[in-house]
Amino acid sequence: MASRLNPYLSFRDSARPAMEFYQQVFGGTLTVATFGESGNPDPAIADKVMHSHLDTDRGFTLMASDTPSEMDLTVGNNISVSLSGDDADELRGYWDRLSDGAVISVPLEKQMWGDEFGMCVDRFGIGWMVNISQPQP
Repeated sequence: MASRLNPYLSFRDSARPAMEFYQQVFGGTLTVATFGESGNPDPAIADKVMHSHLDTDRGFTLMASDTPSEMDLTVGNNISVSLSGDDADELRGYWDRLSDGAVISVPLEKQMWGDEFGMCVDRFGIGWMVNISQPQP
């Protein structure tokens, strides 16, 4: 898979209805994974969206998730830019450059879902998420 750049939206508890709405607006295929499905047993967030992904026939990609209550979420600042793919060297290079002088909230490292993932706010105040997919058997 080639690297992909797209917006990533954050919600408090409404990622699923928001993404279903965007699917009605733009069409396409929506996939949704909850925190519970991804291995988090906390009943307070088990049914919340850990990651959702909408791909449209027009080539649009939109991703979103619910933000757990213990994490900050400010409406108006609830969008990041997502870089994802399986070219680990390319994506690590982007991460290294983006995170230079950035505030790193999640270091780029292997996560519970198996991918490498990191989050930072660059020196210009833009939020970035980098996800490196692991090779599929």
